[in-house]
Amino acid sequence: MHWNKEQVFITGCTGLLGSWLTQELLLKGARIVGLVRDFVPESKIFTDGLSSQITIVRGCVEDYSLVERILNEYEITLVFHLAAQTIVGTANQSPLSTFESNIKGTWSLLEACRHHRHVRRIIVASSDKAYGDHGGLSYGEETPLAGRNPYDVSKSCADLIAQMYHHHYKLPVCVTRCGNLFGGGDVNYNRLVPGTIRAAYLGERPVIRSDGEYVRDYFYVKDAARAYIHLAEKMGSKAVVGQAFNFGNETKIKVKELVRVILDLMGRKDLKPLILNTARGEIVNQSLRATKAGRLLEWKSLYSLKDGLKETIDWYTSYWMRHDLSRKKATR
Repeated sequence: MHWNKEQVFITGCTGLLGSWLTQELLLKGARIVGLVRDFVPESKIFTDGLSSQITIVRGCVEDYSLVERILNEYEITLVFHLAAQTIVGTANQSPLSTFESNIKGTWSLLEACRHHRHVRRIIVASSDKAYGDHGGLSYGEETPLAGRNPYDVSKSCADLIAQMYHHHYKLPVCVTRCGNLFGGGDVNYNRLVPGTIRAAYLGERPVIRSDGEYVRDYFYVKDAARAYIHLAEKMGSKAVVGQAFNFGNETKIKVKELVRVILDLMGRKDLKPLILNTARGEIVNQSLRATKAGRLLEWKSLYSLKDGLKETIDWYTSYWMRHDLSRKKATR
């Protein structure tokens, strides 16, 4: 696969994964068109100057006519569909807007791709949340998709729609299911990892919305970006196209333990987390098996959880020092 010959379309390019994926693809020489709904000045796409190296189109992935125009005018050959409403709490409060973005956005994109056969590879980002709750069992790709809460249902539906477009229409689609992504550039500080790092940096108690006992897989975003690229490169094989793949480092950890690791790495063992125990409508125990990706794709995670956290802490520390976060805290 020659990346300098690929015309790549990324939905959700300003998000955490989208920005790192954009960076990795630019290093490989790909030509990129990014769909941007909202201008987020803190996004890595803008702060790191990536936006000046790609073509940006403003609009929503639910807009079928817009997506069709992009695929046609820019002669797109490869699609990474990452755009989604990703916050569980927002989905619980506003399910309709979440369904519009996550479900309608997926079928609009895939239907447009169906009418533009020069699109040779499509990767749709699903989630471990698509599996729903299976009593704490580690999810393999054979585990049924059984979301029950609004966000989980939106990902189950989008996942099944993507599979349908391959099996019924023979569209060249693969589905990815990752655990909780973390890494530098995530500006949603309501999420556990950036929120905890920010609190420790400012000398404040980190906040845990749940009781701290929830179990999750946490997957470093640089690992995830490389996994997506690796999958795209492997999609020339008939054995790969149409498949769903779990990606992760297979290291499950309780929320309160992850907070402790971050505080230890930052030298702030003196800070005790504030446990709110207010989280509702979320799965208590989730973890993934990534053996299929290892077997069919010869893929493996490059970063341990701790190594990924170290790089993430370094990224935020450098970023906040440049932007003088401590001074902003004093004046707010």
